[in-house]
Amino acid sequence: MKIIVPFVGAGAGVDELSWGQREIWSAMCRQNWWLPIGYAEPLPPGTTIDTVIDGLRYWMSRYQTMRTRLRHDPDGHTRQVVHATGEVTLEVIDADDHDDPAKVAEETRLRYWHTDYDFVDEWPVRMAVIRHRGALTHQVVVLCHLVTDGLGAVLMMDELAQRPSAPATAPHPLEQARWQRSPAGRRQCEAALRHWEALLRAIPARRYPGPADPQTPRHWHGEFNSPATHLALRAVAARTKVAASPLFLAVFAIAFARVTGTNPVAVQVVVSNRFRPGLADTVSPVNQTGLCVVDLAGTTSEQAIMRTARRALGAFKYAYYDPYQVDALVERVSQERGEEVDIACYFNDRRVLGPDSGGGTVPTPAQIRAALPRTTFGWTLRQDDPWERLFVHVENVPDTAAITVQGDTHHISPSDMEACVREMETVAVEAADDLFGSTRIRGDR
Repeated sequence: MKIIVPFVGAGAGVDELSWGQREIWSAMCRQNWWLPIGYAEPLPPGTTIDTVIDGLRYWMSRYQTMRTRLRHDPDGHTRQVVHATGEVTLEVIDADDHDDPAKVAEETRLRYWHTDYDFVDEWPVRMAVIRHRGALTHQVVVLCHLVTDGLGAVLMMDELAQRPSAPATAPHPLEQARWQRSPAGRRQCEAALRHWEALLRAIPARRYPGPADPQTPRHWHGEFNSPATHLALRAVAARTKVAASPLFLAVFAIAFARVTGTNPVAVQVVVSNRFRPGLADTVSPVNQTGLCVVDLAGTTSEQAIMRTARRALGAFKYAYYDPYQVDALVERVSQERGEEVDIACYFNDRRVLGPDSGGGTVPTPAQIRAALPRTTFGWTLRQDDPWERLFVHVENVPDTAAITVQGDTHHISPSDMEACVREMETVAVEAADDLFGSTRIRGDR
């Protein structure tokens, strides 16, 4: 059964994509995928259809991105089209009495996830409720990534629970696009382009040793789980006072340099951009990547960590820009250098940071070593549709370092991808044991 839910919201219009939308749209085009985000979760007992309908209408009315479709114009530009009114569908799925409603909910999520999305004519939300023996048991929500990013999704869920009635004051993408054309927006972009160009001209052109072991299917996805890395980085953080995200980045940079032999390390770090004025409370996608370059030759673990943390600040500062102009810059610099400057190496800390679950205690070397046997790694997906050449994510799982790795086996072998995440554990444990030990990284390859 499908229920039609009408909605009315403030704000409408047509404009260029905002920088955050352009970042996501470019990734969608590269990966041939609409990058859905969402969940299938139990509902509180006693939830009614009317409650779910009210929640869906609240989202559609409050957030312009929920009322946004794309328009592909003859001039080659893709533009955002925000509608003030419309109708969206809520699907009600009746599970058989003998079925597991949680399984039905997950099957629905996967159906939504793997059904092609129409950017022009479809609202960017698919929602269903599962009804089992007369009661609503689960809700399924799948959003197009153009609606929001990770922190924006957290804000949407919080506001759905609290239902603030005051209008949202954070700038929506229509307003963001206008600011980005302003003198202040142009200055921000120009500064970022200068930063990127200086780095693009200085780094080694290649990131990867080459197709030593190309596979079919070509693109592989693996999952690494290391309680020892989690404990080791808590110990290192206590001594260095460096926050968890730059610590993880430093550990990845050292591991990547060891495995590939590439130094300086150049990695695109996903930056939330919510520290910028006005963007803290926006639900729209504002994540972009900042280019972080760090020379690790001849460093100790402590020096490498501190250097990476400093370089990361520059990456964060210059991670707000027009992605189309950066793409053009990379192409121009590559042509002028006479070689492709490959910067398709990405790092993303997806954790929602909160209090350390260790209660302030510093893990001992014995505790860290005792956790090593609990490390696991496995390949979970192989596909021909593309991902980036290498993308490492730190996932939001408590009491462990949960790391996913996605890569193109025509550029980096499965064994090197696995070696990168396993070497992150080695680097972390070594740093916890001896911060002043060598990273064993030499100069330029």
